[in-house]
Amino acid sequence: MDTRRSKENYYLDMADAAQERSTCLRRRFGAIIVRDDEIVSTGYNGAPRGRRNCTDIGACTREQMKVPAGERYELFRSVHAEAYAILSAALRDMLGATLYLVGRDARTGDYYPATTPCAMCRRLIINAGIQKVVCRTGTDTYTVTAVQDWVDHDDTLDP
Repeated sequence: MDTRRSKENYYLDMADAAQERSTCLRRRFGAIIVRDDEIVSTGYNGAPRGRRNCTDIGACTREQMKVPAGERYELFRSVHAEAYAILSAALRDMLGATLYLVGRDARTGDYYPATTPCAMCRRLIINAGIQKVVCRTGTDTYTVTAVQDWVDHDDTLDP
């Protein structure tokens, strides 16, 4: 009997390690893109290269302005983990790949049980040709989403 950790949790553990590099004071996310059991790229949320991170500044602009989660992304200092991973990979390596995503509360370290890419990152994932997204919901639990579902159910058309 094979008692090894499942491949999904193995790759989610790697995405969890990537989130430890996050520089966000509120939410820490890590992403890893895998194709044919080979790591294509990794990413974590943080300020664009050359800009100061929230951890360096010691404050969160979004919190100071009381911007609700999921709104006003133009005020967000960081590049999302999924976007970072996509930017670090070649298109040919992402076609048919799987993106693994882990999110934690920066203050408590708790997993976000409803982790899912935001609407902007979903569009990037669709364009990158990624086939499915696996999101950690707990220590050993996760959800799997076929990216085609996001294509078929276009949330930008909902009223």
